[in-house]
Amino acid sequence: MNLRILSLFVRDYENTGDPRVRERCASAAGIVGIASNIFLSIIKVIIGIVTKSIAITADAVNNLTDAGSSIITLIGFRLASKPADAKHPYGHRRIEYITGLIVSMVITILGVQFFLNSVESLFSEPETTYTPVTFAILAVSIVIKLWQNRFYVAVGRHIDSATLIATASDSRNDVLTTSAVLVGAIISKLTKLNLDGWLGCAVALFIIYSGVSLIIETSNPLLGLAPSSEFIKSIGDRIMSYEGILGYHDLVVHNYGPGRCFASVHAEVPAERDILESHDIIDNIEFDFLRETGIHLVIHLDPVVTGNPEVSRLHEEVDLIIKEISSEIHCELTMHDFRVVKRQTHTNLLFDITVPLDSKLSDSALRELIEAKIKRLSPSYNAVITCDRSYVSTTE
Repeated sequence: MNLRILSLFVRDYENTGDPRVRERCASAAGIVGIASNIFLSIIKVIIGIVTKSIAITADAVNNLTDAGSSIITLIGFRLASKPADAKHPYGHRRIEYITGLIVSMVITILGVQFFLNSVESLFSEPETTYTPVTFAILAVSIVIKLWQNRFYVAVGRHIDSATLIATASDSRNDVLTTSAVLVGAIISKLTKLNLDGWLGCAVALFIIYSGVSLIIETSNPLLGLAPSSEFIKSIGDRIMSYEGILGYHDLVVHNYGPGRCFASVHAEVPAERDILESHDIIDNIEFDFLRETGIHLVIHLDPVVTGNPEVSRLHEEVDLIIKEISSEIHCELTMHDFRVVKRQTHTNLLFDITVPLDSKLSDSALRELIEAKIKRLSPSYNAVITCDRSYVSTTE
């Protein structure tokens, strides 16, 4: 239903891979939000003045803020759609996150102002007058906000926009706050108890909580949010589906806004295979990723010796040690880039360990633990270990 409404504004709304279509979808959602919020704000301001209700007036200003947020969102989407340039080679898509942060801060500041006004009203105790028209308008407002929430969610998911999803959350919060005002007005009408100031405080606190939550939510992508485990698995499964790839590691993902994803990874290939063949496979993977997923993937080729029985045996033994230690310290470690260098008096085992960021052991302590267990295999084994920190999430 909501996407059908969107189709009235954007003819080719289904082609969300086109940045221009995505911008038009976001603009349509913003225009709908501006129109509906200004309408609600005007009606509530009139009712708030007539009834002398600080709670209804605060709710009206909240709707006006939503309209302003929609305007900021529209501007943000327009700026975010600008193509890459010399100063911003990764594009301008992160402006969408900045827009969401600005909206969240405005919501929080106004929530604080509403709270101060409501506290002041507790001491002045203005006399409020509610009529059936007041109740009807508040009820209609709730219905409109419910629809607005579903509309934002539908469009936000359709174009994969965190900003519109955040705006949808704000509309949902408006449903709760307006419902509280309506219930309080009914109670005041039936019992003659003046709950307006207290309801104003409750609405304001809810707005503040919503604003702070949205600030955290919209700041995460700007700080560098770890990609989800499902996203990482999809990349890994796709890489491993190519013939000639033995494994992968050191996957790093950079998000420069919706539709602007860059990633790098090390892919293991048989050392015995012709280097030109392996390089051709890597080129194909990078090309396919960009064409099919839009991800700009850069792959470093790592040759792995597979035809040496002794190297394979040592790799398996060390891998078992790593798994044993992972179980002991309750932290998933992974090994890669395993090499064996034989000397006259000793054998060097060189490898890297990927350590999750939540590991409580220091790199030096972890090395000592692994080296001690490898020495049990043979005193002539020297472990040369490099600890890498993981840049992807292993949990949700």
